[in-house]
Amino acid sequence: MATAMCALSEQQFQCSICLDVFTDPVTTPCGHNFCKTCIEQHWANSVYNCPYCKEAFTRRPELKVNIFISEMAQQFRTAGPGEVGCDLCPEPRLKAVKSCLVCLSSYCELHLQPHLNTALKILLLWLWINKNLVSQHSHIL
Repeated sequence: MATAMCALSEQQFQCSICLDVFTDPVTTPCGHNFCKTCIEQHWANSVYNCPYCKEAFTRRPELKVNIFISEMAQQFRTAGPGEVGCDLCPEPRLKAVKSCLVCLSSYCELHLQPHLNTALKILLLWLWINKNLVSQHSHIL
């Protein structure tokens, strides 16, 4: 049996609501795919229809994660050759979306927010210490 080589692009695995690679992709009855949280949020604010083709559903469709699309989308969320991976993720590492110039680490979306929260606390503490000690020592530490 002959096999065909097919090149898939990241764009084919993007949710048309959030425009990011699918997270827990689900398929609507009309055949369109969305992130589970995106379509649930869409339906929470409007009638039950497909945001892509506008097909209306008489009741809220039951959604299940499409395992095949989920596994394919995961390939685009992991860092490939020439891309920066998250320093906190186990292998396979997810793509880093930001790098910190202070601690010199790179973070994926999952690990970025906790880092930002910690970095902000450290920055605020540093500013408080410098403000309070500058008046005592007449210079910035």
